[in-house]
Amino acid sequence: MNITKADIAKQVEMRRTFAIISHPDAGKTTLTEKLLLFGGAIRLAGTVKGRKAKKYAVSDWMEIEKERGISVTSSAMQFSYREHQINILDTPGHQDFSEDTYRTLTAADSAVMLIDGAKGVEAQTIKLFQVCRLRGIPIFTFVNKMDRYGKEPLELLQEIEDVLGIRSCPMNWPIGMGPEFTGIYDRHKDRIELFHGEKESEYVDFTGDGLTDDRINKMFPAGLYEKLCEDITLLDIAGDPFDRAKVDTGNLTPVFFGSAISNFGVQTFLDEFLTLAPAPRAQKSNIGLIDPVETAFSGFIFKIQANMNPAHRDRIAFLRVCSGRYERGMSANHSRTGKRIKLPQPQQFLAQDRSIIEEAYPGDIVGLFDTGIFRIGDTLCEEDIFQYERLPQFAPEHFARVTNMDTGKYKQFQKGITQLAEEGTVQVYRTCLDRTEDIILGVVGQLQFEVFEHRMKNEYGVKIHLYHLPYRIARWVKGYEKDGLSKLHSIKSTCVIDQHDRPVVLFENEFNLRWHEDKFPSVDFMIIPED
Repeated sequence: MNITKADIAKQVEMRRTFAIISHPDAGKTTLTEKLLLFGGAIRLAGTVKGRKAKKYAVSDWMEIEKERGISVTSSAMQFSYREHQINILDTPGHQDFSEDTYRTLTAADSAVMLIDGAKGVEAQTIKLFQVCRLRGIPIFTFVNKMDRYGKEPLELLQEIEDVLGIRSCPMNWPIGMGPEFTGIYDRHKDRIELFHGEKESEYVDFTGDGLTDDRINKMFPAGLYEKLCEDITLLDIAGDPFDRAKVDTGNLTPVFFGSAISNFGVQTFLDEFLTLAPAPRAQKSNIGLIDPVETAFSGFIFKIQANMNPAHRDRIAFLRVCSGRYERGMSANHSRTGKRIKLPQPQQFLAQDRSIIEEAYPGDIVGLFDTGIFRIGDTLCEEDIFQYERLPQFAPEHFARVTNMDTGKYKQFQKGITQLAEEGTVQVYRTCLDRTEDIILGVVGQLQFEVFEHRMKNEYGVKIHLYHLPYRIARWVKGYEKDGLSKLHSIKSTCVIDQHDRPVVLFENEFNLRWHEDKFPSVDFMIIPED
């Protein structure tokens, strides 16, 4: 099949690849599943709350996610909706899994920021927003749970601007909230979408007189019409106008209101979002911007997941296609090793459900079988050799010594440690000063230890013991050889080697770190390791 650049350009324009970010319990997984419903990807949305009915969120596929009712790993889901090919990256909201979320955001062209209408902008939302802001990607806001009592919409807009530092432009406006929630007014299409619980939405157009139409006043309880008119007048006078250029650079966020659990306002949001969100764009590399159409196939690995299919103990590397056309069975240059490797059986996903595909284009997320050759951040190129921007690695804040409680399962223990470290579940360190070589695990969030212990037992059949250590800070060391690390050791610090054989010092507190920095001025204590 002869594919031209015009064909690739058309495929690129059809694609939208975005991540959904939020604080836990804002309704992110629910929103994801409602979007999948509109795309026909699933027939019935599961609910994270419905564990007794064995009815789980389709994007929460790990056993621990089903047990806890939370998302602990990113999910990639692809589906078609009208003329678009959509790639959703559903990320964990819990702050303990923020490292996985940060890496996943590097594969997104835009982000949907979900805000709980009652709680407003929460802590984890702020962190994730800052990552999106640093990458300069467009951010679209969906204010959820309007069918419950919460903060006033104008107060929420002010909070978004004050806390996040981004201007906002409401694309629609809620009419009432909680039991009085009646619908939303579409400011641009000049129509009202009426709320009838979980029944299908009803649209009423007022293309002539707009809000001055007498029929609108008669549709709502006393007072709601007057408040709607006051709010819209205020927005028209003092609010920010829609500016596509500011949206594209992440300096203005379009805001939508609705209720994901009631499926109200979600399809309206999806239709508008697909119109406004960017198609896959050029990506930064060490040789400059890589054009998605003009450059031959390339992409980068942003996630590795072991045991997605427990029956086969497989390992999948998630590839974000950045340029050109990916074909089943093709070969590509592995930039880190310089080797030419074959890429057979490309897969696309709906959580853990997968299907073999023949081709993929920029913006698509492709699963590759990994025999252990891939690392997070690896670049694959059909022609030439270059490297996309490195993915962020974060210094752990919690540490524990891990012990295998079943010495007869040494191989399973080592395999589990290696695979879970390579996919980013934990960071692994080895002690380098003692005669015995202990294994120390480092994580960004405490809950990651529970996930690690659960997966070691259920996926590798190994029972482990974690002895928690007092260290809270990790710094990679430059300026000292490994055999000289003993000089950096103290009562409140210890020296280790990471999984890439780089020296690291673990400190109990900031005071201990500053003491070492003063005592050893020729040594660089780095938050982010050098390659």
